[in-house]
Amino acid sequence: MPKILLFYVFTPLKDPEAVRLWQRDLCESLGLGGRIILSKDGINGTVGGELKAVKKYIRKTREFAPFHEIDFKWSEGAGDDFPRLSVRVRDELVSFGAPGELIVDESGVVGGGARLTPTELNTLAASRPVTFFDGRNAFEAQIGRFRDAIVPDVANTRDFVAELDSGKYDHLKNEPIVTYCTGGIRCEVLSSLMTSRGFSEVYQLDGGIATYGAEYGDGGLWDGSLYVFDNRMSVTFSADAAVIGRCALCGEPTSRMQNCDDLACREQLVVCASCPESPVHCAEHQAQLQV
Repeated sequence: MPKILLFYVFTPLKDPEAVRLWQRDLCESLGLGGRIILSKDGINGTVGGELKAVKKYIRKTREFAPFHEIDFKWSEGAGDDFPRLSVRVRDELVSFGAPGELIVDESGVVGGGARLTPTELNTLAASRPVTFFDGRNAFEAQIGRFRDAIVPDVANTRDFVAELDSGKYDHLKNEPIVTYCTGGIRCEVLSSLMTSRGFSEVYQLDGGIATYGAEYGDGGLWDGSLYVFDNRMSVTFSADAAVIGRCALCGEPTSRMQNCDDLACREQLVVCASCPESPVHCAEHQAQLQV
């Protein structure tokens, strides 16, 4: 019975490399696959394997004091969702390209947006107008997003700093903004970047879309499927999930994702099951082919 875990915690780590070796050895001993990133600011990971092994991983990881309060999120998986294990140390847990701006202490990110549970989010949205601000790559939002959300035109998280500094969202600086992302980690950083740039009322969806969908399914403010960074490509929260994506080749409704055919490109495109044999390229590489 394969299971997948999504987890992160912002906490100061004195020796990320030592933690990396421990986490690598732990996952290998349990037969787990997935991706784990460590930095001086904490850990961010998605791992999968048999239920018994995954439960032991949780228990062993929480024995390390800085990781004791990690909120592990469960998801259904299959045996081939993670063909290999990757455990790395990087400058940032999420690559916003602004490591000097992030301040982390034992309580987490300093200066981030106010946390909202899914219920608190619904209550806030019902009581006053709010702006949902997608903290993911733009292609992820093509198959699912919060209703009427702003989706910044970013290909990766490193584009967000320039996007915020461009001034195009300055009209929102005195408005309530709810940032959201897959599991919550990107919004920890994004909301702090927005706050430091003068956005006065910034919230973050605690636990991200994954937690909101687990609680409300498709009966809340979320529409569509959730893009995930493993072989599943996307997940839905119920059989009633809306299909809001459109095939890049034929325009048919679909939530199916496919890699750009340029092997060096990491961008995903929406491509229906009837068109996977046709060449498909992101806008940048399509333009290069036409030169």
